[in-house]
Amino acid sequence: MNKIDTIIFDLGGVLIDWNPEYIFLDVFEGNRKKMQWFFDNICTSDWNENQDAGHPLAKATEERMALFPEYKKEIEMFYGRWVEMLGGAITGTVSILKALIDSKNYKVVALTNWSAETFPIAQEKFEFLQWFEGIIVSGEEKTRKPFDDIYNLTLERFQIKAENAIFIDDNLRNIEAANALGIHGIQFKSPADLKQQLKNYNIIL
Repeated sequence: MNKIDTIIFDLGGVLIDWNPEYIFLDVFEGNRKKMQWFFDNICTSDWNENQDAGHPLAKATEERMALFPEYKKEIEMFYGRWVEMLGGAITGTVSILKALIDSKNYKVVALTNWSAETFPIAQEKFEFLQWFEGIIVSGEEKTRKPFDDIYNLTLERFQIKAENAIFIDDNLRNIEAANALGIHGIQFKSPADLKQQLKNYNIIL
């Protein structure tokens, strides 16, 4: 196995808790079935990821309201109350991040699907985002995971060799895309599991 010299972190779901349920479970008065229908049919993950790839939030909101005028109020809330969907740091993972950086044995960067319009809010809220050697934000690059170009951009910008890098993401789709390019992937499930998975690469924290 090649020596690992770089760790690439996803942010949402790995280091930062983000969940639209924090808003919409209350909006739908605790009815999870209605809330899930809304996420499956109106403010879908595909729609949200389009904004992660650089589509303007205001334009996306207007387009969606034109398609579903009966849900105008709820659609406006998705980005209008976005900051309330932002939970706290996933502290166990932040501790792992700090240990990796403090060891000075690894280049540590981040690759995130995130709107360029909302990412500054996270930067203000979470000090640890300043610890990275660099962060690739999909909305700034006008592309997103799992497309090859954003992984290749990450490798090129930070002078990373794919075979020497580990990519940590909670989304299996994104891990599989990284693996296809020769990057070692770890699907994030919990901080304890991540620590165990890192041991497989002789990274002991």
